[in-house]
Amino acid sequence: MERKVKTKVQGFRTVDGAGVNLVRVLGHRNTKEFDPILMLDSFDSVNPDEYTAGFPLHPHRGIETISYLYKGKMVHKDTLGNEDAIGDGQIQWMNSGSGILHEEQVPASDRLLGVQLWLNLPKKNKMSSPTYHNIGNDQIYEIEFDGGYLRLLAGEYGEYKGHQGEHLPLNYYDIHLNEGTEFNIEMKEDDSVMVFTLLGGAVVAGEEISEKTAVKLTNGTSLTLKGKDGGSQILYIQSRALNEPIAWAGPIVMNSRAELEEAFGELENGTFFKEKLDIE
Repeated sequence: MERKVKTKVQGFRTVDGAGVNLVRVLGHRNTKEFDPILMLDSFDSVNPDEYTAGFPLHPHRGIETISYLYKGKMVHKDTLGNEDAIGDGQIQWMNSGSGILHEEQVPASDRLLGVQLWLNLPKKNKMSSPTYHNIGNDQIYEIEFDGGYLRLLAGEYGEYKGHQGEHLPLNYYDIHLNEGTEFNIEMKEDDSVMVFTLLGGAVVAGEEISEKTAVKLTNGTSLTLKGKDGGSQILYIQSRALNEPIAWAGPIVMNSRAELEEAFGELENGTFFKEKLDIE
């Protein structure tokens, strides 16, 4: 059964961190529809003044943050002692779990182009141990096909296997299609599937979609994408809906208001972090 377009969301320009201009595509209003993706921020700028202020040290609990930079640089530092940089085509994947502080510096580059996803954690994993992974280009398969290619950012595609999520399955593809090229993907009927048109418009399940648009698909076992004028770059995101209560305030996502209040109380009294701190 072919999937169809269910919901389309175009973002709005906003400023976050210490002054980073971005487009917020998914957020509080879309949590049920796009479950388990909580947030999607899009970055696309050739002006370093719009983003080099970065994201100063801030806490998270209950989510995984997945940053993909097709172009540009980002430097990560956290309370576990990780200090790492990613560049063109790479990913940083952080499970905040029970609690972590991290900062993201965004050095100047010719172009900053990419997205950050917030992937919800299942209730049973909200207080898991925080982890950090750098997914380098040497870990990302580029799979060519007639009229384009697919970058396997995470999960599986056919016989290829990329980085595997620790708590939820996630197939994450960066699909490049030449104009007029059709590409078909098969999946389980009840998986949660969305796409995001990172560059250029595209035809998604027979419907024309403009650039920088998140699209949630109906249930089904296949999806057809088609490149538009000048080609299309489409992010494909497939996971499993949690169908759990969401209590979200700022950088913390739990399952109840009481758990949120507990988390913010712990931030105030110094008991938020369950792992050894190692940051200057």
